Parts: sequence; C-alpha cells; structure tokens
Amino acid sequence: MPTLSMFFGIIIKMYNEKGNQHNCPHLHAEYQDSTITVDFDGNILEGDFPKAKLKLLLAWIEIHKEDLYANWKLLSNGDGYFKIDPLK
Repeated sequence: MPTLSMFFGIIIKMYNEKGNQHNCPHLHAEYQDSTITVDFDGNILEGDFPKAKLKLLLAWIEIHKEDLYANWKLLSNGDGYFKIDPLK
C-alpha cells in the first residue's frame, strides 16, 4: 500500500480497492498501534484513532481533498500515485 504522506507520527496510505470492502474513495492512516480508514469527507469507515491525532488527520484531509481524489483516480486506473505534503 503506497505511503502518500507522514506527519506528527501519522502515516497516510492509499491503494486501489475498487469494488472491494469500502467501495468509496478513502485512505488508511496509522499511528503507533492505531489504524483507521476515513473517507474524503472525514467519515470514519473503520478503526479508531487518538482524539488529538484524529483532529490533525481530518484537518489534513480537508486541506488536501483534491490531491486525495486525484491519487484515488490514479491508483484506480493503475497509473501510480504522487506524494502529498505533510501537515506543518
């Protein structure tokens, strides 16, 4: 699963799940032992995250929503992906 970004200990990943489990554009995030799956509107699809880290993740998603959709499309078409700037 390609890593798109990393910031404040949060690792953001995305891969092509077209027609699979969540069936909507989303990302996977990891922080220490916590994992979460979130769509690009900030809805939690699966998992749990520490509250403070979830706030950072949701802010990052809002800032980079267009880049996330572009990466989703690229990955869905098998065309690779690009890195997204971390939260600063």
